[in-house]
Amino acid sequence: MEKEFDFEDMRSYTDEEINAAIMRVTEIPEINDVLRFIFPDKDPSETINKLRRINNVRDFQHQFIAPLILGLIQNKQSSVFLNGIEQLQKEKKYLFISNHRDIIMDAGILNSLLDKNGWETTEIAIGDNLCVKPWISDSLRMNRCFLVKRSGTKRDLFNAFIKLSAYIRRNITEMRNSVWIAQREGRAKDSNDSTQESLLKMLSISSVGSLKKGFLDLNIAPISISYEYDSCDYLKAKEFQQKRDDANYQKTKADDLLNMKVGIMGYKGRIYYEMTPVINDEIEESISEEDNRSTVLNKVAQLIDYRIHKNYHIFPINYIALDKRNQQETYLGTQYTAEEKEAFEQYVDHQIEKIDLPNKDIPFLKESFWMMYSNPLINHLKALETH
Repeated sequence: MEKEFDFEDMRSYTDEEINAAIMRVTEIPEINDVLRFIFPDKDPSETINKLRRINNVRDFQHQFIAPLILGLIQNKQSSVFLNGIEQLQKEKKYLFISNHRDIIMDAGILNSLLDKNGWETTEIAIGDNLCVKPWISDSLRMNRCFLVKRSGTKRDLFNAFIKLSAYIRRNITEMRNSVWIAQREGRAKDSNDSTQESLLKMLSISSVGSLKKGFLDLNIAPISISYEYDSCDYLKAKEFQQKRDDANYQKTKADDLLNMKVGIMGYKGRIYYEMTPVINDEIEESISEEDNRSTVLNKVAQLIDYRIHKNYHIFPINYIALDKRNQQETYLGTQYTAEEKEAFEQYVDHQIEKIDLPNKDIPFLKESFWMMYSNPLINHLKALETH
């Protein structure tokens, strides 16, 4: 596959390239402001000097990125938990597919947890629409991110689709690196997580042999990510109203940057990453060689969704949101207290106050919050009922 494709414009940086990339990033005019924002208690020059001594990707992630991300979580009085890693093997390579809540932190936290547990970090699929400045592209690619093309002609996007599939398969089947990718393009802003058929089509393009074998070769291991609080919830609710009021509404690059900033720096409460075994046994059992392409894609999507939904960590606020959405108190006294309900209602009111719309529709925005926070519970309960 390497002979057929040129991955230079999308791949992550190698050890040999990391120091030059660090030099470029630390020479940008705004670097001191960026570092003061990330490390308010540190002298930027000290951080720059430390960074410039790094000469490989492993050290960059271990010495800088993992402590940064886990430190940000701790500083915001959030906590993070990793479960199920013992069901996987360090020496194998996996395609980790997870639900998608936060632009940067979903994969950033995962890699920090893997590093903390002595595992190799994964390559990360990330949209090139986030690379609004060259130094952001450098920062992502030296953190083992590879770029997914999001714009261009239909032909451009199709060719990028094929190359992306080859890149992911090459990493896993040639035992280079595990890969993380979200189950859909962009975040599920309503938290109703489902695997996009287009993602599975992309992965299947590079299959060698049958479609079933192509998925088996990828060692798909779903991960269920649960944030108690979504720090971008008010931005998502705002976007719901903007799209409701203007059918042609499109986010700007400034909106993407704001979502990245809020997602990185915001409070998330308790965070759970539930890793699950590969779905190969289920693929073997449920898919026959006679199944047509559409059936195979649908079955693989259902297997991934079931794993993610079943393994959510459910919080009291999810039950509160479902009761608010249904205008009931079904779970009051069993899954949450009156005090927890009042505190969550106050939290939602506070988040809605942050929304700067001239025609702010508060009842609609509140319903958006109840939807966002109840959908994981609804899907979780459905998953428990099916098995």
